Amino acid sequence: MDVTGQALLEAPDPWAARPPVPVPSPGQPIREWGLAIDAPLVLANPDAHDWAETADLVVVGLGGAGVAAALEGLERGLSVIALDHYDGGGSSAANGGVFYAGGGTSVQREAGVVDDPAMMEAYLKTEVGNVVPPETLREFCESSPETLEWMRRHGAPFSATLYSEKTSYPPLDKFLYHPDSSLAEPFRSHTPPAARGHRTVRRNGNKPWALGVGIWEPLRNAALARGLVFHGQAEARQLALDGEGRVIGVRVERIADPAVRARHSRLIAQANKWMAMLSPTFPGARFTVARGYRYLAKARELEKTARTSAWVRARKGVVLSAGGFICNPEMVSHFAPDYAPGMPNGTLGDNGSGIMLGVSVGAATGLMERVSAWRFLSPPKAWGQGMLVDGEGRRFANETWYGARIGEVMVERHGGKGHIILDRKLFRQAFRDAFGKNVLGFQRDITLVNGLFAAVKAPTLEGLAAKLGCDPATLVATREAYNRAARGQQADPFLKQPQDMAELTEGPYYAIDASVDARMFPIACMTVGGLLVDGNTGAVQDAKGQTIPGLYAAGRNAVGICSNLYVSGLSYADCVFTGRRAARAVAALNT
Repeated sequence: MDVTGQALLEAPDPWAARPPVPVPSPGQPIREWGLAIDAPLVLANPDAHDWAETADLVVVGLGGAGVAAALEGLERGLSVIALDHYDGGGSSAANGGVFYAGGGTSVQREAGVVDDPAMMEAYLKTEVGNVVPPETLREFCESSPETLEWMRRHGAPFSATLYSEKTSYPPLDKFLYHPDSSLAEPFRSHTPPAARGHRTVRRNGNKPWALGVGIWEPLRNAALARGLVFHGQAEARQLALDGEGRVIGVRVERIADPAVRARHSRLIAQANKWMAMLSPTFPGARFTVARGYRYLAKARELEKTARTSAWVRARKGVVLSAGGFICNPEMVSHFAPDYAPGMPNGTLGDNGSGIMLGVSVGAATGLMERVSAWRFLSPPKAWGQGMLVDGEGRRFANETWYGARIGEVMVERHGGKGHIILDRKLFRQAFRDAFGKNVLGFQRDITLVNGLFAAVKAPTLEGLAAKLGCDPATLVATREAYNRAARGQQADPFLKQPQDMAELTEGPYYAIDASVDARMFPIACMTVGGLLVDGNTGAVQDAKGQTIPGLYAAGRNAVGICSNLYVSGLSYADCVFTGRRAARAVAALNT
């Protein structure tokens, strides 16, 4: 492989991306960003405290990571209490139902897909880089087949119906596909591509979201059947420490009055309904998300006067698994301002409270400034055949790469600016592509809205450059180099193959705004930073790298496998992997 291809395989170093933003000091209440986290309660005599309930393991946040921790803990003989600000599920239940698994899963074998842990690790290394220790990535890959069998054994349904083409999301009747960049160069030459996107068998009409419940719900039901005690509408606001600094409990605020709980549930249901009404990449999502936040505000007002406090004791450990902070706009603006114009790809519980609970007792954070922004270019196929340029008119990515890789390069290295450049024939072809057999409704609508109402048009490329505010000579030179690569006359610097390219020769020319702040083509974002943890146990670490006794973090409360470059299903897989890891560590304790 040439030098250019080798360079493209190297994952960016997330730790060197930008200076970290300071977090609040430990031992103090946290009132920033709309949060209300109290300073930890230190108990010299824990047995004398008024505990409402006690369990071996207390899980804060019953999403994908929380339910995995709870079920694994129960299977290992622990008593478990789970707490959730809402009714559980979180972003794991609300997502597209894709679980990244490989290494030779039963589903892969049934579909005839050849894969092994070494192949999976070789590919993921190009995405994960150094965000976790090498041994953690290796364990993740080697345990992947068993993880999928564990979920299937507990009732999560999967299918070996294979879709082998490049896509941002497969047709609704296909359940195994390529959810990453493995079909594109230079990755397919680095290691043979294997379909690793295991989509659960679940339908939500024709919408490709709110499908992750197909995995979460069976795991939740299995945990309840094994004795899980679950309290919904219970917001964790404070941790308790014993005299030696060990985390031994959680204070929650919960609504006791059944009538008020019902009203609160209705408000949250309305908020979730509006939040999930449209894809975050559809222009109208800005309106529906804003409506969702208004219902959330009403629910929070109700909480101020209707809740009472209760303390839950953890004999062995507390697992923080309450999601990221993408649905806390103030927090995003503070830690990751470059991504503030994007749309939240998350649910109401992704407000950062779990992370800040850890900070309150001295936990260190990492990569809080890092956000996964998803800029998928196709479907329509024609958009991916065009060229994506930055604010100066230069290409910066292979347009067939996975959307999060494109988004990372665009925001982190090109000022968040991107325009899809098309000529007359490609622009028209995009409309035909929008009605293709395997194009989903939201993908069609994004194409139509941008093509009909948001495209910038000029009779010449020089005229288009003037409208975009970039140097005409630069944009023309970019087009000429692109056309030579499309004709096979020279190698493309991003190793895009001629069959994936189209010469841009026929005016008028068009530009589709794909920037992070694009008005008609919003970009979906999720936070991937969080608490620093021990790679073997998930135990939360302080600024000196020492573990905080009794405290663990999983999923998007922690830096994990997907905290560098995201691919579809990798966060869900990391949630289950880290949730189970934390529960195993707690079960192994002798205290």
